[in-house]
Formats: sequence, structure tokens, C-alpha cells
Amino acid sequence: MANELPNGNGTDAANAAPSLNALIQYTKDFSFENPKAPRVLAQQEAQQGPQMSLQVNVSTTPLGDTDYETVLKLDGRAEINGETVFAFDLSYGGVFRLQNIPQEHIHPVLVIDCARLLFPFARQIIAEAVQGGGFPPFYVPPIDFAALYHQNLQDMQDMQASGTA
Repeated sequence: MANELPNGNGTDAANAAPSLNALIQYTKDFSFENPKAPRVLAQQEAQQGPQMSLQVNVSTTPLGDTDYETVLKLDGRAEINGETVFAFDLSYGGVFRLQNIPQEHIHPVLVIDCARLLFPFARQIIAEAVQGGGFPPFYVPPIDFAALYHQNLQDMQDMQASGTA
């Protein structure tokens, strides 16, 4: 017992492995609109595929010393000839516990890794809603959250350099 360290399990807390645990995930807000139904559904076969647009946003909120909420927001719209065929707006969240992660790495872990963990579930919710609206399921294409994070960082640095921040 003489070599046991203060945390009681024989390991040094400073040398403990970093960990990321998903505690819960949930639909925070969801909307699906099918404004041209049933007319557009009857004409669907004769039309070419719609033009799709998608906006992605990831936000985080600290909930305590080790717990954080990450929310993945996906806004999409399908249009044919400038008219909205369907639109969706999903905020899908999760609570994550981060332990033994250096402070400077917490934000990237939340917006890259946590968003990556939430994405398949959000994608499935959207696909099922679009299909339930009478359309073939729309699968949101894969998202490179690391590239988005680095692009947002670059954009913020550019804004600061130009003095518009």
C-alpha cells in the first residue's frame, strides 16, 4: 500500500489516458416542411432531381467541469425551378464527458469528434423525415468536421487580420 498514489487506484491522475464519453444524445429541435404537397408529389416522377442546399453548424456549451453539450445543426432545402420542394432544420445534441484532455484540445474535440459521433444519428433522422414526406430518402453527404473546423479558424484569422472582427 505504500506505493499507492493519492487517487486511490495506483495510477497518477496526471498520466491517466484522455477519455471522451457520450452520456446522452437527443433531438433538440426538428422541423420538416413539405409546402407544395400534394401537388409536387404527383409531379415528382416527371421532374428532374431537386437542387439541394445544406448549412452545417456546430455549437458547444460547457455544463460543468468535465461535461459539455455539443449541438449539430443541419439546415437543408430542396428546390425545383426556384420553388421549395421540402426543407428541414435539425438541431441534434449530445452531452459528452471529457476527462484528462488538455484545455487547448477541448474545443476541437467537441466540434470535431463529438459532432462526428452525432452525425450518423442526425443523418438518419433527416433521411426518414424526407422519406415520410413522400420523397426518396435524402442522405446528407459525409461531412469532414476537421476541415470545417480548420476553415472556420482560418476565416476568423483572416477577419482579424483585415480588422473586420
